[in-house]
Amino acid sequence: MAAYLIVVAKLHDRERFIEGYGKAAAELVARYGARYLIRGPGAVALEGGWGDGASVVIEEWPDRETAERFWNSREYAEVKKLREGLADVKVWLIEAPKIAA
Repeated sequence: MAAYLIVVAKLHDRERFIEGYGKAAAELVARYGARYLIRGPGAVALEGGWGDGASVVIEEWPDRETAERFWNSREYAEVKKLREGLADVKVWLIEAPKIAA
């Protein structure tokens, strides 16, 4: 069953975030077999107090186990260091079957 990582990030230095963390994370995400569905700035918070103007990323993973293996890997632990001090980040992981049309 597919799994999705949903990331909402308030970036303090967008250019440094993208050039360092963004590029390194994208390479690693692809290496682990996931793909980006959404990767962009300008979210509008329709309810709740956190996230207005934030960047949103949604990654589709083959399954929850692969996403967790990526998240807990030593490689990703090193990549996450590249975003320290550059963003406030919230991340969710959810399994979801494909919805029939």
